[in-house]
Amino acid sequence: MRTTRYPTLCVKCLAAFASKISRNENRLAQTALAVTLVRVRSTTAYVAKLTKARSVKRREYLAVKDCVENLGDGLTMLAQSMREMKRVGRSGRGRQEFLWRLSNVETWVSAALTDETTCLDGFDGKFMDGVVKMAIRRRVVHVARVTSNALALVNRFASRHKS
Repeated sequence: MRTTRYPTLCVKCLAAFASKISRNENRLAQTALAVTLVRVRSTTAYVAKLTKARSVKRREYLAVKDCVENLGDGLTMLAQSMREMKRVGRSGRGRQEFLWRLSNVETWVSAALTDETTCLDGFDGKFMDGVVKMAIRRRVVHVARVTSNALALVNRFASRHKS
């Protein structure tokens, strides 16, 4: 877990799957992606509920709605990454396809991370300081860290196969 930026969080998220992973880096990357997907899905659902809150001001509503869209785009990328990572392990067509699939996963997980951090951009500015911003920020920062860890594990797996 020294590969990741948030090693304590990484261990906390993946410890329950240690026996399943069992020193297999592909399984480690797949499990990290699966955990990330579940957490982003949960965060997206939470943020989406805030669009229905009566106390949300118009500006906050628009920022929340934009955030939900960004998180949704990230979810799509993570789901694609999961499917592609499973194919990486079964890729029997040769090294080029293996590397191409790994590159896809790296790109999509990176895009998901960008979507998550972009979600918070709508809450910049002095008019956006409040309970809604803090609630969303706490959750989105958490999932961005989990996604960052998953990306680091995918990158480590990929780098060991590229050389």
